[in-house]
Amino acid sequence: MAIGACSADCVAASVGFGIRELFWCSGCNGPTYPMNGNVPVHIGGIQASSLLNHRILAKMHRLFISWQQHGPSAVCSGHPAPLMDKRGYKTQMLYPIPMTSGTDGSGANRCCQPLGRTTQIWGIGREYPIKGEDFTYQVFRKRNCCIS
Repeated sequence: MAIGACSADCVAASVGFGIRELFWCSGCNGPTYPMNGNVPVHIGGIQASSLLNHRILAKMHRLFISWQQHGPSAVCSGHPAPLMDKRGYKTQMLYPIPMTSGTDGSGANRCCQPLGRTTQIWGIGREYPIKGEDFTYQVFRKRNCCIS
């Protein structure tokens, strides 16, 4: 039942951002748990690396290394959030083929992807054998700040 709810998170992440309350889901990429390097359902390198990216961010929150920096409760200062709000993060692939052209493959102007968005659209043609199997992402984090 809990994993079945991830299909709703997949749809939400593919059109916008994932559902905050489904913290155990990484949208279309699979489950956030266990927070280790094992990806049991390996569809491709892009999907697996996106899932691992989400898992390490969630683990940093769980260990209180990263704090929540956005939302009404975090204006002007962050606070500990052991359950990560995935709506506060986006990623941009930098290597092997950077996503800097401003499109995600479907024609939409999205060079950054929220956590859990399907890689079947934006990941097409971004992996190739031998040298194109290592991935680098830039992580963008939403932050509410105030001017005093």
